[in-house]
Amino acid sequence: MSYEININHEDKAINILKQEGNIVEAEIDGRHYHLNLIEIENGVYSVIHNGTSFNMEIVKNSSKKYTTTLGPHSFDFEIVDAETRYDRSVKGDDQEDANTISTPMPGKVVKILVEEGQEVKGGETVIIVSAMKMESEYKVAKDRVIKKILVKEGDNIDGNQPLILLDLILKAVSIK
Repeated sequence: MSYEININHEDKAINILKQEGNIVEAEIDGRHYHLNLIEIENGVYSVIHNGTSFNMEIVKNSSKKYTTTLGPHSFDFEIVDAETRYDRSVKGDDQEDANTISTPMPGKVVKILVEEGQEVKGGETVIIVSAMKMESEYKVAKDRVIKKILVKEGDNIDGNQPLILLDLILKAVSIK
């Protein structure tokens, strides 16, 4: 099961790899976590990670916006779904600073045109997806680096499933 959330104006991929009872194996923004997770009351969780126990509270602020308190830290996040992407595109900020490539509809990966670590230019097609008997090319809006490819050619995919994670291109600047 895959999700995408936005924290501090940055989209993060969350993949639940395995869940057996309270034990959850997840990949969050490319990092693996093994958690013992129990909801002790509505919106309050007991979490054990690497032998450390802590409480986590999740408060729903609106239909897709939440505040999470984890120990002394608190942060806001938003669920990124097809409606969120549509709202972003209407406002003109959908792909400009996106850190993922995804498609709003389920389909099948036809062709992956890039490799992990590759630098791509704004406007370059990185993946082709077939949905509803049509092929769509997905491009990067700005120059980026392919951080991680989450699918393979021929994979069936869900709507809003993160397909490719992107990173900024950092160039060294010399000062003379």
